[in-house]
This record gives sequence, C-alpha cells and structure tokens, in this order.
Amino acid sequence: MLVNELHLSKMSDASYIIRPEATSSKMDQKTEYRNYEDGLQTERVCKTYHQMHTFQTVDYVKKKREEFSPFSRARMTLMEAVGLLDKLVDESDPDIDIPNSFHGYQTADAIREVYPHQALDWFHLVGLLHDLGKVLALWGEPQWSVVGDTFPVGCFPQKSVIYHSTSFEENPDIKDPRYNTLYGMYAPCCGLDNVLLSWGHDGRINPMTSPVKETKYLLGMYMVRFHSFYPWHTGGDYDHLCNEQDRRMLPWVKEFSKFDLYTKCEDLPDISTMRPYYESLVAKYCPGVLCW
Repeated sequence: MLVNELHLSKMSDASYIIRPEATSSKMDQKTEYRNYEDGLQTERVCKTYHQMHTFQTVDYVKKKREEFSPFSRARMTLMEAVGLLDKLVDESDPDIDIPNSFHGYQTADAIREVYPHQALDWFHLVGLLHDLGKVLALWGEPQWSVVGDTFPVGCFPQKSVIYHSTSFEENPDIKDPRYNTLYGMYAPCCGLDNVLLSWGHDGRINPMTSPVKETKYLLGMYMVRFHSFYPWHTGGDYDHLCNEQDRRMLPWVKEFSKFDLYTKCEDLPDISTMRPYYESLVAKYCPGVLCW
C-alpha cells in the first residue's frame, strides 16, 4: 500500500510501508550516541541545556510563537536554506561537531538507501529539511532557543528530559502551582497538538509547508515537528498527554529518529554529487521561494 493511498485514521503503525527492522550500512558506523556525561562536547552541551531549561517558560514560548508567526524574516528557496546551515554547528549535539547541512544530507541519504522507492521520495526530503528551522540561530537567536531536545512547558519536566534533575532550578515555572504538576496546564490525553513544546527549530519548519494537506505531507511534517521530542519518542514519557493520533504516529517518528541519530559521523558526504537529486525533490514538493 502506498503512502498516498493511506488515511491517517488507518495508520496503526509504520509497518504499512516502513519496516523497522530495515538497516543501513551508514547507520552502523558508531555504537554510542547521545553521551551527555563525558562526550567530546559535554561542557558546551551542558551549558546550552542549562540555559534552555532556565529560560524556556510558558510565557517565553508564547512570546516566540507570536514573534515569529508572520514568517517575514526572509524569502529564499528551500535549497538556499539548506546552504545556510553550512554556517551552523549545533551546540547541543554531543555526538558531532560539523556544520548542520552535512547532517541533513547524511540523514536523507540513509533514508534513501533503505527506502529507495519513488513512492517514498518525500521521506528522503524530510531527512534533508528536518533541521532547517535552525536558521533561527543565524538570525540572532541564542542556540538554547533553537537547538536541542524539546520538552513541554507548562507541566513538570519528566525524568527522561536531559539534565532534568540539575538544570531547572532557576526556571520560574517550576515554582508556579499552575505548571509544576504532572499535568500542569493540560488535560489528560489532550493531544500533542495542544501542548506547548519548548521553542525551537522543530516548530519553526512545520508551518512552512503546512498548506499542503496530502497524507504524506502531514505525516512528514509530523515527523519534523516532533523529531526532537526525545523524552516522548525515545524516553517513553508524556504519554499521559497524548491522544490516539499521537500514538498512531509514534512508530513513524521513531523510525525517522533512527536515521536522524545513527547516521551522524565525521565522515562528510560529497554534497556536490548528492545535491541534484534533492534539488529535483524540492522542485517536485516545495518549489519556488518560501517565506521564513
């Protein structure tokens, strides 16, 4: 069954077209990832998360959503945005210390290797564009407000949030009775669409292509929107806020996460040989100049 024949209401798991047992040689080059205790960039990473967990509050996220909702910061093609990430090294990443543009190509090409079918070429493109919201860091936003794992604001941080026990002491929401309980300002099973995640690159890219309503676009953008929500899709927390749609989507987010994480390496790809294929996908799915 092809993606464009599916309906979201029937997606019980990713096995319709994506098999979780699939592997890629590009995903077997390292055995240890997300080392936040004694990795090569631990001091930098720890500082970024401490700032994030101090300043990301309900009021801050609402302010940023309003500030950036006009999408009037720039006008450029999607490939131009990919090129901008040549200038960005993610300060929250404990695994690699390379420009983010290379990571996009590594992710996309690993997806393409495992799922080469033309019917899934949109999935290849998701791999390339998933981090494009990080252009915010090139427009003056501090990295703690752009990169890293996301988490819900407005409720007490769960144990799988990175540095959860040592980095929230100065966050004022932790002392606010409206926000410092398991559910905080949310209702049980309210759905992640109704949850305020910490402000960052995931939320910035999603609306850029939201006018397209085909199932595969909705699925791709869901993966983009929640790919950094590790406390949920990997840590197993926050299910109490999820609805049935979120639980149906979870296997897809997990599948994408394998490529996002396990393709990271310092062996940089030859982008010049890869670019023409992805330019063809951009022309097919996201042509022309976009508002950012």
